[in-house]
Amino acid sequence: MKIHLLLKKEEIDSAQMNDDKIAVVFDVLLATSTITASLNYGADRVIPVMDEAEAISEAENYLSEEIALVGEYNGITIDGFMNPAPSTLKGQLKEKTVILSTTNGTVAIRRSAPAKKVYIASLLNGEAVSKRIASTYEDETIVVVCSGSSNQFCMEDFYGAGYFISQLVNESGMTNADLTDSALSAKLFYENLSHYAFQVLSDTRVGKMLKKYNLQEDIELVSQQGVLAIVPRLIDGKTIVLEKEAEASLEKQNLGGK
Repeated sequence: MKIHLLLKKEEIDSAQMNDDKIAVVFDVLLATSTITASLNYGADRVIPVMDEAEAISEAENYLSEEIALVGEYNGITIDGFMNPAPSTLKGQLKEKTVILSTTNGTVAIRRSAPAKKVYIASLLNGEAVSKRIASTYEDETIVVVCSGSSNQFCMEDFYGAGYFISQLVNESGMTNADLTDSALSAKLFYENLSHYAFQVLSDTRVGKMLKKYNLQEDIELVSQQGVLAIVPRLIDGKTIVLEKEAEASLEKQNLGGK
């Protein structure tokens, strides 16, 4: 098993994200944590968009009561959108389609779309995603993507990626897994600070910004490790659903093709 790590979304080469790659995208503060929480709150699906304009365009395909427009740009909630902090969304998303626009995380997901499979991971569900990949692995290269922030490295994504890689190596039983230096560095970084998730996230630049906006509750929420058995997966290049629904959708497409 070969595991590679990209330190920011700007390192994604969509041409290299092909049928022999599995992408696992992290934006711990907050996009991928928000997506995981949204599906846990009962959302039917999440549509990650590139920007506000695409979100508004996508919303035109639905009745207003069917969707929740959620988004931020440069850390500020977009006018007319819901705040993407998970604590503010609880109780508001059941059976809705969430159209999510963020500065970094949703962009990283979309750029990773050409991969054979694209999983959305966070500290909340990293263990569940690692178990799923370990049980379905077919000799693909695992590309772990840290979204970063506007072309800058983010320690919280590096920490989350390290958590996932550590879990995946343990779940697969491949103690001799082929880790690139970046992947190994993240794994060792996490393993040395595994009991300090809240402190690590709080001390980051984005963490400090969230505290400034009185969102410390969200840092506490998303710093929990392995508490959700949710495996979100991107299908059709634009829609995130739970893995079981993704498999059912792909099976239906295959039957239709026959």
